[in-house]
Amino acid sequence: MHELGITQSIVEIAERTANEQQASKILSVTVEVGSLSGVVPEALEFCFEACTNGTQLEGAQLLIEKVPARARCCDCACEFPLEELLGCCPECDSAASDLLSGEELRIKEMEID
Repeated sequence: MHELGITQSIVEIAERTANEQQASKILSVTVEVGSLSGVVPEALEFCFEACTNGTQLEGAQLLIEKVPARARCCDCACEFPLEELLGCCPECDSAASDLLSGEELRIKEMEID
């Protein structure tokens, strides 16, 4: 489960940022997770409590914003949602597209005290 390592990295980044801001406690962390990122949001939630014990994040809330995958057709410029990485354009059926969103995995914001 690579989500454990990802959660540990989230905790480290959040603590480093809180220390830079001279915060004593982190109340919440908001993370964006793209539908094509390969990360299971429920697994992040499961790992979060264990990874935050004894840290500035102990008792903090993990807020996960799921980012749907979207693409733009290279042939007709139509923007469309993607259910899978190799989806075709619904307008012209072209397989050539640029991914606009869906691979995100980032800390969006933190609430500190």
